[in-house]
Amino acid sequence: MNCDTKTSHTQHSLGTKKWETKKLRSHGICVVGGLPKDSVDLKKRVPSLSRRYGRSLALHYRFLKRRHVNSRGVFYQNPWTAHQQRRSIYIQVKMMKSILLCVQLLAPLPTLHAAEPFPTPAALWKDYDPNQGAFKEEIVKQETRDGIFSRDSYISAYVLGEEIRVYCRYKVKTGVEKAPGLLVVHGWMGAAEPDRKFVEDGWAVMAHDYCGKTGTRPHFTKYPERLRHGNMDRTVAGPARAQDLDGKQITDPKQTSDYLWYAIQRRVLSYLEQQKEVDRTRLGATGYSYGGTLMWNLATDPRVKAVAAYFGIGYNDYYRDKQVWLYNVPYVEPPKSSGEEIILASIVPEAHVPFITAATLFLNGSNDHHGGHERGLESFKKFPKNVPWSFAIQARGHHDTEKIGHNTKFWLEKHVLGKHVAWPEHPSSEIRLDAEGVPELVITPASPDTVHKVEMYYALKNPCSYARAWRDTSSVRQGQQWIGKMPVLNVDDYVFGYANITYDTTIVRSTDFNAAIPAKLGKAVATDKPSSDLSGSGYSAWSNIAELEGPKGIQGFRPTNNGRGSGTEQLHDPKWQAPAGSRLSFKFYCTEPQTLIFTAADHNSVELEITASDDWQEMSIAPERLINRFNQKPMSHWSSVGKIHFLPKPGSDLTKVIFADFKWVP
Repeated sequence: MNCDTKTSHTQHSLGTKKWETKKLRSHGICVVGGLPKDSVDLKKRVPSLSRRYGRSLALHYRFLKRRHVNSRGVFYQNPWTAHQQRRSIYIQVKMMKSILLCVQLLAPLPTLHAAEPFPTPAALWKDYDPNQGAFKEEIVKQETRDGIFSRDSYISAYVLGEEIRVYCRYKVKTGVEKAPGLLVVHGWMGAAEPDRKFVEDGWAVMAHDYCGKTGTRPHFTKYPERLRHGNMDRTVAGPARAQDLDGKQITDPKQTSDYLWYAIQRRVLSYLEQQKEVDRTRLGATGYSYGGTLMWNLATDPRVKAVAAYFGIGYNDYYRDKQVWLYNVPYVEPPKSSGEEIILASIVPEAHVPFITAATLFLNGSNDHHGGHERGLESFKKFPKNVPWSFAIQARGHHDTEKIGHNTKFWLEKHVLGKHVAWPEHPSSEIRLDAEGVPELVITPASPDTVHKVEMYYALKNPCSYARAWRDTSSVRQGQQWIGKMPVLNVDDYVFGYANITYDTTIVRSTDFNAAIPAKLGKAVATDKPSSDLSGSGYSAWSNIAELEGPKGIQGFRPTNNGRGSGTEQLHDPKWQAPAGSRLSFKFYCTEPQTLIFTAADHNSVELEITASDDWQEMSIAPERLINRFNQKPMSHWSSVGKIHFLPKPGSDLTKVIFADFKWVP
C-alpha cells in the first residue's frame, strides 16, 4: 500500500495525530488509517523513537500495537467507543509526559552534585576582598634608628566571618617616597622579620606572623576560637589540612589552616600598600620554607608584580607523605582520601600555577624535604604563557640556597622595579647515549657566549628525591652545547641528571630535571663499578667543608660550620653502599682533643674522642657502636645507611679537625 495515501478521518479519531504521523513517516514507517502498516516494523522502531521524541510517544504506539488491526490497518470498533478510548489514551499520554519530564529533570541532580568538581584556587578566592573592613591599627612599638623607621603593630583581618588580629612589622628608610613594597613571609613555626638588606636597598618591607601562639612569644597573630586551627603549634591547636582538628576529613577547602594563612597575607599586602612611603604599583614578595609554599597563592594576586619562593613546592601532601615518588618502579598511586582530593585541587601551591599572574622565581635544594623537586619543576610546564618564571636548584642542598639566593635581588629589580636585567631564557636538556652506549647529559643554554660555567650533576636509581646522592660530572663544550658523561652501574635503573648554568651576570638558571632508563634509549652499557673508596672522587658531596691539602700532601677537608656540622649523603649512591660486614674507616688530623657526635641515618649515633697528635691518625667504626636513640639498640650493619654526619659535642670545635680517606674495610 502507498504510504502517501491521504490521511482519513479514522486516522485522526483512532490513531496518530498529524505531527505524530509525520514523525513516524520520517522514520520510514508507513502509516495507514492512523496506524503503522506493520506492527513488527513499529517494534523495531520504538527504541529509537523513545530516544529521540520521548518515551510517551513510544508507549502510546506500544498500546495501539496490541489492538486488533486488519490488513488495511483499521479498527473494528464503534466510532464513539473508539473516540472515548482515544481521548483516554491522550490524557494518559499527557500525564505520562509530565511525569517523565519531572523524572528527567530531577534524576540528574544527585549525579551532578556527586560529580561536581572541587573549586579551583581562582574560584575559591574570587569573592574574597582583602580590603574589607577597618584595619583597627594598634601600634605596639615604633622608633627611628640609624636612618630606618620601624613599627610593630596589630591589624584586623576578616576571614570567614571572624576577626583575626594580625601582628605586623614594618621597616623603611626615613625620608623615602614612592618606595617599592616587599612582603616577607616566614617559614614553619617562624617569626615575622623584615629583610634588612632590602630595607637598606630602599624597599619598604613588611613581615607578619601567621604562626599564632607558641612558646613565650609576647606578640603573635591572635586567632579567634572558631579559627584556632590557624595556630601552627600542635600544643595550642595544630594545623588542619586534609583532616580537621577532630580527625575528620574536611569537606570544604576553607576548613584548612592554609586558607586562613592565604587570607592573612593578602590582608597584610593591603596594609603594606596603604603605607605613605609605598608605591602601590610596585609590590613584590618573598617567602622562605613554608612561606615559599604560601607564595604560590600570593602570586595569583594581581597587585603583586613578582615573587621569589624559597622551597615550598613538590607536593608534600599525599605524594611525599605516602612516598608516591614520580619515578617509583612500579609507579602506584594509593587511593586518596576525600580531604586529600580537596586540598590537591584547591589548596596546594601546585594547584595555583595555572592562575599565577606574578613573575615567579623558585629557589630550591636538590635534597630539600619539601616533596620531590622534580614534581616541583613539573609545575612550570603549566604556567600561563605570558607570565615570566625561572628556577635554580642548589645541588645537594636541603634548606640551602647560598649559591643561588642572589638571584632574588636581580629578579625583583627586573620585574618590580622595571630595571634592565638580562635574564637568560630557559635552557634545553636531554639524556642520550653516546657512540659507545654510555649515558650522557646534553645541555643547550640560551646565550651560550655569556655562559660563565656549567655544572652538571647526576644520580642513580633512588626515586626519593631528598635521599639521592648527586655526583658531579665534568662537562665539555661542543659548539653551542655542553656534554657530560654519566656512567651507570645498571642500564635497567633510572639515571637522573640536571645542570646549573652560571652566566657572566652571576645569574644561575637550572635545566629541567631529566630522567631516563638507559636500556630504553638504545644499546646502553654499564661502565661503572661499586667502590669501597668513598674519597676517590673528592669531597664535593660533603656539606659545609673546605677541601685542602693536609700534612704529608694528603687531600682532605676541614668542616667550616661548627653549628651545623658536616655530612654527606653519598652512601645513598649504590656505587658506595657498604659491603656486608664492613666497618667505616677514615683518617683525621687534629692538634687539640675534641669530642664529636657522629650520626648515621639520622637516628643512630656515637661519641667519638678525637685525640691530639702532630700526625695523621686513623679510626674505624663498627656498626654496633652506634645506638638508635629511639629503641636504644645497636645498629646492625652499614649497608642500609645512606648518610653520615659529624657535629661537635658542646665545648668542642669541629672546625679544628681535618678528615680524609673515608673507605669501607672488612
